[in-house]
Amino acid sequence: MGAALRGGGSRRARRPFAGAAASPPADRARAVSRVLEIRSQYALWGALKIRAVLGREQPQQHPPAASTIGEILRQEGLTRPQKKRRRTPLHNEPLAHAKEPNDVVSIDFKGWFSCRDGRRIDPLTLVDNASRYVLCCQAVDACNFVQVRRVLEAVFRQYGLPRAIRSDNGAPFASRAIAGLSRLSVWWLRLGIAVERIPPATPSANGRQERFHRTLKQHTANPPAANRRAQQRAFESFCREYNEQRPHQALQQQVPASIYYASDRPYPSELPEIEYPSSFQRRKVGKRGEIYWRGARIFVSEVLYGEPLGLEAIADGVYRVWFCSLELGNFDKRSGRLAPLSRRRDNGPSGTASAAVSSDPEQPNNSELPNNSGPSNNPAPTTDSESTLTTPKKGGNLFTM
Repeated sequence: MGAALRGGGSRRARRPFAGAAASPPADRARAVSRVLEIRSQYALWGALKIRAVLGREQPQQHPPAASTIGEILRQEGLTRPQKKRRRTPLHNEPLAHAKEPNDVVSIDFKGWFSCRDGRRIDPLTLVDNASRYVLCCQAVDACNFVQVRRVLEAVFRQYGLPRAIRSDNGAPFASRAIAGLSRLSVWWLRLGIAVERIPPATPSANGRQERFHRTLKQHTANPPAANRRAQQRAFESFCREYNEQRPHQALQQQVPASIYYASDRPYPSELPEIEYPSSFQRRKVGKRGEIYWRGARIFVSEVLYGEPLGLEAIADGVYRVWFCSLELGNFDKRSGRLAPLSRRRDNGPSGTASAAVSSDPEQPNNSELPNNSGPSNNPAPTTDSESTLTTPKKGGNLFTM
């Protein structure tokens, strides 16, 4: 009986909660052995991931608490204290347009490094934002349009087309051309894939990709493999583990493969034709990046060579210029100039840069946009200048996943 208190109450007897230590010695020994076995198999996994695996193996029993598993690892000398670092607060809100697999995928190059034989490795990665599923981790011969398109074609044939691709502002994903277009992003738009780019110098806007690259480096490049072929095998082995075995805290400790599914938009054998509303005027971009208006040469961009543009009349003598679903700017026939859109930073939930609203009060009618692409969330160009892009030389054979 508890001790009497003033006022007629009684104090409940209390004893410290023993947790896993209160389990029978045999059960505790088995639990410790299994924890150490998982840790020996996955040397960089922490307590939360180990606990998730134990829960999947024995769903009828409660696995040890993460703190208990952490203490087991600490007693065995398998952990090391991390230095405290001052961190810039990150925007961790989920992307509103990445609620389902294939809504948005992020593409980037992990920083290059050398194999032990001295050969340079440039891993190209493609990750689904909603499920964290790694679609591609491929070492390429060069970071150019030809190599990246070759890898993406294989990915699209296997998994289908995403609705949007997010990248940074570097080549070959973007350029200094109008609307930041590059040969690669023009190809994406032709496939009906929306193009998204993070604001310059803000890698945190693509935080999922940056975090994946850090994990990729820890598991596959610390130390690097002996040669390129061995390094690619390490990438492939890690991707299988990451997709099928590694629990993810952001997914409630599920694995990406349990959430991801292939897109219902197959990769076409030929690029679809671009169709504009009948009220639009069409102009085809010439070899030097120009269109012609009543005999006058209007420069647009060399990256759009051979592509048809749509000109939508929005005021007397003023036209809004479209490429697929992307608004390029306003063309004034009196001045004979195409004025690209201005650019601002958008602090909305997407964390991506977007085009400022045109000075013209009339907004584009979404029902009249070209029908080979979805709604556009694309940023406007960073500059009026144009960079001439030449066709890169093809590299050697690629190892495919």
